[in-house]
Amino acid sequence: MSTEKNLFTPIKLGAYDLPNRIVMAPLTRNRAGEGNVPQAVNVTYYEQRASAGLIITEASQVSPQGQGYPATPGIHSAEQVAGWQKITEAVHAKGGRIFLQLWHVGRISHPSLQPDGATPVAPSAVQPKGDAMTYEGMQRFVTPRALELEEIPSIVDQYRQAAKYALEAGFDGVEVHGANGYLLDQFLRDGTNHRTDAYGGPVENRARLLLEVTEAVVEVFGGDRVGVRLSPSSTFNDMTDSDPRATFGYAIQALNQFNLAYLHLLEPSEADLRYGGTPIPTKEFRPLYNGLLMVNWDYDQAAGNAAIASGDADLVSYGKLFIANPDLPERFAKNAPLNEPNPDTFYGGGEEGYIDYPALAEVA
Repeated sequence: MSTEKNLFTPIKLGAYDLPNRIVMAPLTRNRAGEGNVPQAVNVTYYEQRASAGLIITEASQVSPQGQGYPATPGIHSAEQVAGWQKITEAVHAKGGRIFLQLWHVGRISHPSLQPDGATPVAPSAVQPKGDAMTYEGMQRFVTPRALELEEIPSIVDQYRQAAKYALEAGFDGVEVHGANGYLLDQFLRDGTNHRTDAYGGPVENRARLLLEVTEAVVEVFGGDRVGVRLSPSSTFNDMTDSDPRATFGYAIQALNQFNLAYLHLLEPSEADLRYGGTPIPTKEFRPLYNGLLMVNWDYDQAAGNAAIASGDADLVSYGKLFIANPDLPERFAKNAPLNEPNPDTFYGGGEEGYIDYPALAEVA
């Protein structure tokens, strides 16, 4: 009898016993209702995917200042808490577990998305290349305003309060979004952080905000109900770093102090290579981290099983496959055909490409 682990080997993740290691990755879908409040169609979407070992929700801004895209849900108002509560109740009724991803986009925003048309904030006034997605269509990113030193504690407080709201909404835990070129990533990397104060310069300073935010969130939920997501190789949102191995090596080792539920790392992609990134396979960071490692990036079932069997990862998060296959664990278990995701319906819109992908039973 084989003792080799795979996607269907149960695992204890922090405070929870998961029936499988197939995680639904955080996926921005731009379908929140008025006031960035989760609505009925969002309840159906998450409920359909409750067979995941763990659901990590789409990124949700911790404050109005943290918003960078239209119709993304927030976790900073009573109405948003009530909207999310319907989702957590629906997922729990199906036997699932769900973490909320906490998000501040920093410079990846536009004044039209900010309170009172304010300039987006960042560690330094470095304009990102490219365009922001706004309610008026694509518009050029602006040069952000560098946060003043005395403003930084209020950023930490935004995450702390958002975690309290997430607890009130019934989430099993939260994931701190430190990846993909958003605010915490902007502070961590020297391509976007040109500060000369306690939050800039050496990596110990650049990692300070990530660690302070993680500490604040852990104070609310406990470390065994908190995850952190990082993207060491990513060039997404015009991100660079002069020494990503050293930068992320330091950050990953520093996160050990919190005894987190997991660390979630993105594998390098072809786009990262194309835009001058340093491709670092996540397994290189494995020896630096003491806890559970979750990996993400275009894994299929075979690659997921291989990563777990080899010990390179403990869990695998799936994005596009979960968009198109609400019952992905069942399909994997039966080696059943998979629905093809339609990229044209990933962002915005209504039910099409959101809650109308058929389950296996419907196809049969």
